[in-house]
Amino acid sequence: MQDQARLVIVGAGIVGCSAAYHLAKLGWRDILVLDQGPLFETGGSTSHAPGLIFQTNGSRLMCQMAQYTVHLLRELTYRDTPCFYEVGSVEVAATPERVTDLYRRQGWATAYGLEAQIISPVEVKRMIPIINEDVVLAGYHVPSDGDARGWYAAAALAHQAMAAGGVAFQGETKVLGLLVEKGRVTGVMTDRGRVTCETVLLCTNIWGPVLGDKLGLPLPLYAVEHQYLISQPLPELAQDRERFVTHPILRHQDKRMYFRQHGDAYGVGSYCHEPRLVSPYTLKKSAIHPFTPGDFDEAHEATNRLLPALKGRKYVTQFNGMFAFTIDGYPVLGESQTTKGVWSAIGIWVTHSGGAGKTIAELMSYGTTEWDIREASIHRFHAHHTTPSYVALRCAQQYREVYDIIHPLQQMENPRHLRLSPYHERLVAQQGVFFENSGWEVAQWYEANERLLVEFSGRIPKRTGWAAKNWSPIQGAEHLATRERVGLFNLTQFTKIEVRGPGALAFLNYMAANQVDQPVGKVVYTALLNQAGGIKADLTITRTGEEQFLVLTGAGGGPHDLAWLRQHAPTDGSVTIEDVTSRYAAVGLWGPLAREVLARVTPDDVGNEAFPYFTARPLTIDSIPAYALRLSYAGELGWEIYAPMEMGLRLWDLLWEAGQPSGLVAVGAGAFNSLRLEKGYRAWGSDIHTEYNPYEAGLGWAIRLKKGDFLGRDALLKVREQGIRRQLCCLTLTEPGAVLLGKEPILAGEKLLGYVTSSDFGYSVGQQIVYGYLPVAYAVPGTQVEVQYFRGRHTATVYHEPLFDAIMQRLKN
Repeated sequence: MQDQARLVIVGAGIVGCSAAYHLAKLGWRDILVLDQGPLFETGGSTSHAPGLIFQTNGSRLMCQMAQYTVHLLRELTYRDTPCFYEVGSVEVAATPERVTDLYRRQGWATAYGLEAQIISPVEVKRMIPIINEDVVLAGYHVPSDGDARGWYAAAALAHQAMAAGGVAFQGETKVLGLLVEKGRVTGVMTDRGRVTCETVLLCTNIWGPVLGDKLGLPLPLYAVEHQYLISQPLPELAQDRERFVTHPILRHQDKRMYFRQHGDAYGVGSYCHEPRLVSPYTLKKSAIHPFTPGDFDEAHEATNRLLPALKGRKYVTQFNGMFAFTIDGYPVLGESQTTKGVWSAIGIWVTHSGGAGKTIAELMSYGTTEWDIREASIHRFHAHHTTPSYVALRCAQQYREVYDIIHPLQQMENPRHLRLSPYHERLVAQQGVFFENSGWEVAQWYEANERLLVEFSGRIPKRTGWAAKNWSPIQGAEHLATRERVGLFNLTQFTKIEVRGPGALAFLNYMAANQVDQPVGKVVYTALLNQAGGIKADLTITRTGEEQFLVLTGAGGGPHDLAWLRQHAPTDGSVTIEDVTSRYAAVGLWGPLAREVLARVTPDDVGNEAFPYFTARPLTIDSIPAYALRLSYAGELGWEIYAPMEMGLRLWDLLWEAGQPSGLVAVGAGAFNSLRLEKGYRAWGSDIHTEYNPYEAGLGWAIRLKKGDFLGRDALLKVREQGIRRQLCCLTLTEPGAVLLGKEPILAGEKLLGYVTSSDFGYSVGQQIVYGYLPVAYAVPGTQVEVQYFRGRHTATVYHEPLFDAIMQRLKN
């Protein structure tokens, strides 16, 4: 056996083979791929996976990965047999709610450049003659979907990788552990001996946590059993006996089931039972468990009704296969923070295997990827996300919801109340309707503010249907109360990072695209870029001392941003980076009357000259030693105020009491979003991420090319030289009462221009606001386009931004 390699890939399923193939294409050599099973039908999920590739997904990344997988596999053959059969797919709706959801899915497909149509029951019957069209109200058809031969595709990719040279595969070899010296991997120990290497890539999927746990690298994933059966031959399909598959692959999502043809037989896959989680530590070499008949009763009945040809037929193959489920349904891609050289590509199905292999190869080769991978990043998890009880609960729920209709604002029910602000009891008293944000309980609105609806009557449009779910008109009232008086916002969930040391200034100035070398007390808004000039993060950096800085960013993006800073920090001890989120409570005091409220509780001068916009300083609030930043994501006069966590309750109470004469109200996250959209403030993860550069995103004003070298500068110089082809635009809808929620396609006739990145009603400007990237030819104010929303279209007009307080008078005075 080979005892040395540059890179060892653990796992020769389709993901490991895809990674090896793509790395070889990028010039990697001296790669050894190991698997505990025989090559290439190793016994993992790839070996038994039905291979259905449905590309449509609400996540653009997952859709991109699936689209690429189809592109890759359709060109592959193994043993003179195709690895992918592009027979198309049909998803059927048996309820009116599902019909509506099919139109939503068709909108996603259009937005992401995937051909898809809503079809009638008659058309469904034409494509799948054995179906009972009486069960079907409508169908959703994607012509380029199809079925893959999983382990054939793995073998084909492996052989192409070997043909490139410098790639070897070894089966029947179990990796027992990883060898580490001084925080870096140096090899793997197998049941056949040691292999010395520089880098290890874990493509172990359902077994992933076993090796990860040994390194202190928690990988929040479980294997979950899933039923699959293949029928005896059906007379109705006798003409297809020698064919692999001719019918489109089929989903019956209302019953959590899917189906595919096997020549003259049919395969039935069912999620229609409670989750059967399997610990990676109890798994043997096979990803198959015995069939559990009692779990199939409901699915059996639904199958007989949808496909009457199967009624009374025997199932000659029956088993419970295992698939990987992560806590949020996304892959886990990236390099460990604790052990250099250890990479992960797990939590991946055949559907996304080609795209995942491409992405991890790019990440390992360049440090950047073509697609934004924030949803799949190994660095997205907070500490509570990787605890055993949390992982079990969330993976089980992911299984239950795999075919559910999920509203974009739908909240998980369990576990909750993990992270509470110190004044949480006050938010409860205001009858907060709480949503979960990175474990924090954050109110979307406060029912106690229902009284404001009378005051703002006529200024808050009603919503119905899908748009009215998880929404309240109270959000609009809180928005207007902030604009006209003053609001108190819960900001404790913000991620707070201290960067200090003699090298801190030089380090942060290299990481940031804006100029960080500012006087103590100056706040700087900046983007952090990757090597390609894509926006890795946007945040504020405040200089709190000569060698000390406070980095503030969102709750969801906090782990990403912290990992990015640590990944690039000098190793000479000149910089210390510490997550201090749990050390400080935070509130936002925003609105035109914010200054008069704050002046009532502090002896310090908070006038405009003494405390100007975008500055920060210590502030005594009664007996609380606070630290305040004069800035506002709401686009109003105000401050973010930070205090020791144990003083947070007192801070809230002081400001609350002082604010009552000024009409202060508690304001939730719903108004937070609509306020920021009126001001044109970008949201990381939707409006901006690594697929966009600052000039496209309208953030060129925060770039300082002349300050010297910084990460991404060379890429931005090229952008400046070549110009941009698209631009983030502010649009408003023409039709009164029209609502969008995000990800809807933006069109000019039948030409796809882009999709909605953010949308909300601007209660102060009286218009539905839409943001999305458009080709520069369409980015001219006054240009009209259309936005597809379920079954209809809305006219939208490009406007100058921001729509509210364009001259920044309210913020700066």
